[in-house]
Amino acid sequence: MNDLFSLKGKTAWVTGAAYGIGYAIARAYAEAGAKIVFNCSRQETVDRGLAAYIKDGIEARGYVCDVTDEEAVKSLVDRITEEVGPVDILVNNAGIIKRIPMTEMEAEDFRRVLDVDLTGPFIASKAVIPSMIERGGGKIINICSMMSELGRETVSAYASAKGGLKMLTRNIASEYGKYNIQCNAIGPGYIATEQTAPLREKQPDGSRHPFDSFIIAKTPAERWGTPEDLMGPALFLAGSASDFVNGHILYVDGGILAYIGKQP
Repeated sequence: MNDLFSLKGKTAWVTGAAYGIGYAIARAYAEAGAKIVFNCSRQETVDRGLAAYIKDGIEARGYVCDVTDEEAVKSLVDRITEEVGPVDILVNNAGIIKRIPMTEMEAEDFRRVLDVDLTGPFIASKAVIPSMIERGGGKIINICSMMSELGRETVSAYASAKGGLKMLTRNIASEYGKYNIQCNAIGPGYIATEQTAPLREKQPDGSRHPFDSFIIAKTPAERWGTPEDLMGPALFLAGSASDFVNGHILYVDGGILAYIGKQP
């Protein structure tokens, strides 16, 4: 059974894995025996990630690369292959969000979110698939969102990108499944990270932040998720345990998508 979840000898590239969800996934892969590489668009972010990996006793290589730059991504994949080994597992985690009402959002901002959150995974996947075909298979895991299924005010660009990423996941599975390439996705719920910390701060009177109360009421688990909650699902989708799972979006949301919510 341990072999089903072992990543010994595998090279895992997790984009944007300096902290948060990406870092937790990379840490799970390292503990399962994988060699870890990650990239971020800025050197200071890469340095921050490397410091965290060193602190946790994880050997990792970090690179500066913008996932929206196709030539830079091609060069990075060549460098990873030369310095670490060919990519066996790709996690398309890097992403951005701009919370702007649709009628107030500039088309440039809309395009930027789509470029990072959807075109980036397309470029990275395109760069590793040929080698995966040559070597007899591989794993691609896209980080989707509940916004792959639901809409919400101020996130028109993000929801459009994540909905598209869901369908890119299914199309990669459809097109390359015959080469033993499995492409699946994880759809996190609301995760307690430093980015969401302001939404969970206690109010001056000691009460919950209104958004915190909203999420707790909408989640059957009655809590926010943690990055660690994604480690098991990510490990499952990266190992041989999921060799016949393809084109699937695994929502790790504490039950939000299954729940209509409490009666007022």
